[in-house]
Amino acid sequence: MQRIKHHITRIASAAEARVWLTALVAALVAYFLFELTGEVLEGETRAFDEGVLLALRDPTDPALPIGPTWLTKMVVDITALGGVTVLTLIVTLVVVYLTLRRKYRTALFVTGSILGGWALSSAIKIGIARPRPEVVQHLVEVTDMSFPSGHAMLSAITYLTLGAMLSRIEEQPSLRYFFPLVAVVLTLIIGLSRIYLGVHYPTDVLGGWAAGTVWACGSWFVARWMLGRR
Repeated sequence: MQRIKHHITRIASAAEARVWLTALVAALVAYFLFELTGEVLEGETRAFDEGVLLALRDPTDPALPIGPTWLTKMVVDITALGGVTVLTLIVTLVVVYLTLRRKYRTALFVTGSILGGWALSSAIKIGIARPRPEVVQHLVEVTDMSFPSGHAMLSAITYLTLGAMLSRIEEQPSLRYFFPLVAVVLTLIIGLSRIYLGVHYPTDVLGGWAAGTVWACGSWFVARWMLGRR
């Protein structure tokens, strides 16, 4: 009995440590986002942003990206993973999966959390109203504003939230870590693809990652309160 009590105490301590760590990460990222947004609005990041975009292009012709042709095609495919169409499909499939597993509250929470994050992304874009980069040619068609990167923010919101929610319902420790890891990798490569394609400044992507991470951390806290501890 004493051994069982000790084991439960260790689990509770580890859970509390994760809560505080998540809160610290969210606070630091939120502060970074606030400072970054101020720098962007003041135009302090333009030299850095344009320098990175030009470094990814042929010095003799800024319309041509560095690297072989197949690399550009691969990056275009990767960036599609952060598009609304693909994200909607993935969210729908995950919600159906959760419903089939009778995780109705989790399915409802995932839907509301991600839709709320998407709405926030659109609101920030309209509020900041930063034009798209003009220093290099865009390799894919874009129409809306630039800051924060919608692909970076939406992929962070969607994949990180799904990774956290799926890890909650898994019993195997390896799978509980696998889902968040996949979410982080997908979020990173999607954001980097936007810079390579010339449709976003690096600070747009950093802002998208930061905003999406803060939203995902907030969703995790709300999930603990609404859905109960795992």
